[in-house]
Amino acid sequence: MSPTAPVNRYDSSPAWRTVDDYFTAELVPEDDALVAARDSGARTTMPNAEVAANQGAFLGLLTQIAGARRVLEFGTLAGYSTIWFARATGPAGQVVSLELDPGNAAVAEENLRRAGLADRVEILIGPATDSAAALIENDAEPFDLVFIDADKPSNPAYLAAALRLTRPGAVIVIDNVVRDGAVADPDSDDPRVQGVRAVVADIAAHPDLDATALQTVGVKGWDGIVIARRR
Repeated sequence: MSPTAPVNRYDSSPAWRTVDDYFTAELVPEDDALVAARDSGARTTMPNAEVAANQGAFLGLLTQIAGARRVLEFGTLAGYSTIWFARATGPAGQVVSLELDPGNAAVAEENLRRAGLADRVEILIGPATDSAAALIENDAEPFDLVFIDADKPSNPAYLAAALRLTRPGAVIVIDNVVRDGAVADPDSDDPRVQGVRAVVADIAAHPDLDATALQTVGVKGWDGIVIARRR
């Protein structure tokens, strides 16, 4: 197998899982609200698609490090990462999460109520590009951090919207960018891979963005994130 040949999604090695389990147990034990949110992912349109516990903690820490009080999330599912963001923004913070499927949104709202965070989160239901366009049209208060974790072919459109909904200093995080190494294949016929490659090219060409990408391994297999900051 070549270094960039894709492997089965989420087919993480036992060693990767063991390391994730160790760090999670030591540093980021999940409380009942997070466990319930994770378990309820089985009732969404994409079971097991939520971030891992240590990744959720990373997103929460990044939110706090950035001093973010307003977070925009593309893709809600069961609201697992939404809980991390809402807790990190604090009592005066707000998370706006964009979700296509009403059933997923209902599951997420249930989890947010259980976590005592419903007053900090607004879920907008419908195509994310439409919801983002409405925020732009309504002159929404700028967001401090944007998390893009929805359908990958639309990544360039989501980045364009994020740039219109943020101001200098804002952080933009894009999830699932490595895709088992397939991102390195320019000839891939997978629209998700091409969506990642297109958004990476857009970031690289943008004069006001500093960015890097990190590969990750663990319970979610081999993947990674792009982190960008507006100058």
